[in-house]
Amino acid sequence: MKQRVIYSGVAILLVFGLFFFGKTTGEKPKSVSETADVVPAFNAEKEIDSLKSTLPPELAKSLQNLEKETGGESSAEKYTALAEFWKDSASNIVPYVYYLSKAAELENSEKSLTFAAQFILENMRRESRLDLKLWEAKTAAGLFERALKLNPSSHELKIGLGSCYVFGPGMTGNAQESMKGIQQLLEVARADSNNMKAQLVLGIASVISNQVDKGIERLQKVVDFDPNNLEAVSWLADAYAVEGDVANARKWYEHSKHIVNNPAFSKEIDERIKLLEQQ
Repeated sequence: MKQRVIYSGVAILLVFGLFFFGKTTGEKPKSVSETADVVPAFNAEKEIDSLKSTLPPELAKSLQNLEKETGGESSAEKYTALAEFWKDSASNIVPYVYYLSKAAELENSEKSLTFAAQFILENMRRESRLDLKLWEAKTAAGLFERALKLNPSSHELKIGLGSCYVFGPGMTGNAQESMKGIQQLLEVARADSNNMKAQLVLGIASVISNQVDKGIERLQKVVDFDPNNLEAVSWLADAYAVEGDVANARKWYEHSKHIVNNPAFSKEIDERIKLLEQQ
């Protein structure tokens, strides 16, 4: 039962993403056993070259002109301009993320690195394509690491870096990579036990690594602090479901419905409760 439902928290977050980010994915996340195999490395430059060939003529011409204007020499300004083109004109996330990260690396300020890293992390969490998800996790982690060199004591940056490992390779069952993230998060939690961002990600990491009792303890702490934290409530419900505690699972599933207050979300949760009660 545990392996079958351990990723149901992610499935709820897909619904969460539908209402709060306007993005859905084509399929529910797969279980650890289905994703633990080696995933081919994602090649961003190859992907961008392929995307260029699909641009409408007017956008292809605009891109060519932009590339001529910015020249062949790499610079933060050049990569920023290309990132904005792909975001605003071509509406494609992969080139935007690629050029955004390149611009941040060249600018090498804590502000630019943090902005790019946080954006890529949040997008990675909603990404269903596994090779792209892992590439985004690695890219964001690299940016957080650069920012930490500039501000080694930042809890926010350590939480961000830890989250990259937990929500990226950790979600595919890579325990070694997940542990890298957990160490970053524990460093924050030990320094500040009331840092709810760290406690939340640590709670989720515990659930996906089958340390469900620890996950419940941390997630309950977050929910006690903020009963309307939908992510914490959803994962807490799932953690109880994994443990076979139907009463508490139902309690927190029902609570998530009140937080979102949306018929489509409520229907998804009702189906989940129904399946849980049948097991």
